[in-house]
Amino acid sequence: MKNIISKKRALEIIDRFHRSKVLVVGDIMVDQFIWGKVSRISPEAPVPVVKVTSESLLLGGCANVLNNVFSMGGKVAVSGIVGSDTMGRWLIDTLQKMTVDTAGVIVEQERPTIVKTRIIAHNQQVVRFDREDKSPVTQNSLQRIIAYIESMEDDLGAVIISDYNKGVFSEQLIRKIREITTKRGIILCIDPKQSDFSLYRGCDLITPNHQETEHALGMELENSDDITKGGKTLIRKFGFRGLLITRGEEGMTLFEGDGGVTHIPTVAREVFDVTGAGDTVIGVFALCVAAGATFTEAAFLANHAAGIAVGKVGTAPVYQDELRKAL
Repeated sequence: MKNIISKKRALEIIDRFHRSKVLVVGDIMVDQFIWGKVSRISPEAPVPVVKVTSESLLLGGCANVLNNVFSMGGKVAVSGIVGSDTMGRWLIDTLQKMTVDTAGVIVEQERPTIVKTRIIAHNQQVVRFDREDKSPVTQNSLQRIIAYIESMEDDLGAVIISDYNKGVFSEQLIRKIREITTKRGIILCIDPKQSDFSLYRGCDLITPNHQETEHALGMELENSDDITKGGKTLIRKFGFRGLLITRGEEGMTLFEGDGGVTHIPTVAREVFDVTGAGDTVIGVFALCVAAGATFTEAAFLANHAAGIAVGKVGTAPVYQDELRKAL
């Protein structure tokens, strides 16, 4: 573990975050949290009665990926779809207050902003309900996203496709983004939710979790040998430069196109909530690569960041000083 990266090298990479820029493209959401206490069961049905004590709105989906890059001190831009509604206006206002460019955020009149509402009592999720429209976004919106990406300056170090399978990504859009990043020599990282990985063929890095890897392979992965075989199969079949499988309490395993396999054990001390941990992983990984890290170095630092994220309740970003302290 110690020979992956020295503390000096890790801090050198972190010191370059403020000069490194990442574009996040994907499904923009609001994470709404309703906090409360449970002291009785409802007389109407066998469900807990939650006495609400507070509510909070947080950046969710690909906006949470953006928030992790931002909290690490990186430069960040975003492109995706919101609705012409109260939550959509809240998202745009929040991003503008962070001084994030919102020119790539497209408003669709007929589409609601995606909202995930979680009821939390005594630090545990009681129920979640989602408001969303998963139909494909309009052709006009797709063209506007592509035009925004093409208009960006040449200071981009990485592009993240944060695919929650909510209608933004089609084969056409992913192919176009891949063409732009390949031509400019920009690293393209994918957080996949669709099980057909042929959509992401030829991208630089993909970060599925254990279950997403199983779906992509069409088989169960019951032990480390299965993970190793499965990872090598995917990287060979789809031509990725890197495949980072996040494995919860088992840590993560990085496969590289040259045949290298690196297992990184988890550093999480306590796991309170895994919500958004995958967003932390891909956000920090892409920022590290944009700052000049190798894939192995980036995976090591992303693993440390994820260990911090799961120790928090709710969709919470990890800050640069927390990462420095963890090292």
